[in-house]
Amino acid sequence: MKILILGAGQVGSTVAENLVGEANDITVVDMDGDKLAQLQDRLDLRTVTGNAAHPSTLEQAGIADADMLLAVTLSDEVNLVACKLAASLYNTPTRIARIRTADYLKREELFNTENFCVNFSICPEQILTDYITKLIEFPEALQVLEFADGKVSLVAVKVFEGGPLVGKPLSYLRSHMPQVETRVAAIFRQDRAIIPEGGTVVQTGDEIFFIADSNHIRRVLNEMRRMDKPTKRVMIVGGGNIGRRLAKALERDYNVKLIEFNKKSCKRLAEELTNTLVLNGDGTDEKLMQQENVGEVDVFCALTNDDENNIMSALLAKQGGARKVLSLINRSAYVDLVQGGKIDIALSPAHVTIGSLLAYVRQGDVAVVHSLRRGAAEALELVAHGDRESSHVVGRRIAEVDLPRGATIGALVRGDEVHMGHHDTVIEAEDHVIVFVTEKRMVKKVEKLFQVRLGFF
Repeated sequence: MKILILGAGQVGSTVAENLVGEANDITVVDMDGDKLAQLQDRLDLRTVTGNAAHPSTLEQAGIADADMLLAVTLSDEVNLVACKLAASLYNTPTRIARIRTADYLKREELFNTENFCVNFSICPEQILTDYITKLIEFPEALQVLEFADGKVSLVAVKVFEGGPLVGKPLSYLRSHMPQVETRVAAIFRQDRAIIPEGGTVVQTGDEIFFIADSNHIRRVLNEMRRMDKPTKRVMIVGGGNIGRRLAKALERDYNVKLIEFNKKSCKRLAEELTNTLVLNGDGTDEKLMQQENVGEVDVFCALTNDDENNIMSALLAKQGGARKVLSLINRSAYVDLVQGGKIDIALSPAHVTIGSLLAYVRQGDVAVVHSLRRGAAEALELVAHGDRESSHVVGRRIAEVDLPRGATIGALVRGDEVHMGHHDTVIEAEDHVIVFVTEKRMVKKVEKLFQVRLGFF
């Protein structure tokens, strides 16, 4: 597939990194030539320096025969104009735009074929806000991801010493909760994937991914590890796009404090937020943290635009007694350094966002893609089509499906019914099948399994 990516920032470069190794022809456009040079040094792709909203730049980048345009620059206006040009002048089949401004997002008619011709819009800030909200709702979890319009959830938890499952085989989970269907999709032990089987014994430090009906997530979490106290108090450092959105999403259900360094921003935030205490100050100020009783905070979120400040304020909060700390970190190298240490969760905005884009690039009928373990693994929701003659999966028991090693069918959704992926479960046409892939290089093989043979249509 020939893909044109506009914008070499965190989102654009992460998308390029994910797609370049999948036999795609990638071209990245950006105004910053140095940034493009660094990207080209790391990845096998083509770059063009120029304004992404100019037809001449798009033509130089090869828009005339591109299959897909991903407009993910920091400018909504550039992204919208590029999509309009791609549709009107070059008839580009798929056009995706990153949109940050709420005023645009509220007016869906702007994106139709009569206006800016955007097939699909993404708002990374809103995706990240929804993601953090789930982590606050389930403080025991490292990740909480939804499939099939929220009917199924995939949850990652770290097993701590003394946890209910430590030293027990996975079969214990099923016998202990006969009324609740759940399935362990994967276990990572010291960064190595272990294929889960009934006799697999859980060890302290294991990172377990389990899948279940979303209504049963709380019950299964209680079995995985000791129940954390419910979240009541949340402290946010950084009143930018993400911090503001998160405070607005949480203030009705939680006691929220928001610390912002800029005085003008504080005034604006205080006017916009109705039930959040807005404080003017520095999130790395230890005295301020103590004055605001950081030790009583259930979840602390460092969400400024500065990675170093986020890391420092999160470490100070943890040292001061905050129960769980999250830090927003743009540099992937930093994420790997701090994740799992004193900082409970290091969030990479680009990796949280990437799934929304990957679903449009994957082959076959892919409804949802979630990037896991900072891009090392993936979970996909694929729709099964055809019959036993035209499909490799339809009409077959899961045990008969020729899945590559490291891929697991965790569950399938049939209408409103959720079925766990047991070896004797038969896949039917139009089932939404959730597949966990521990190694990204196996994704192509999984996609091919779900492609209908030529001639079916």
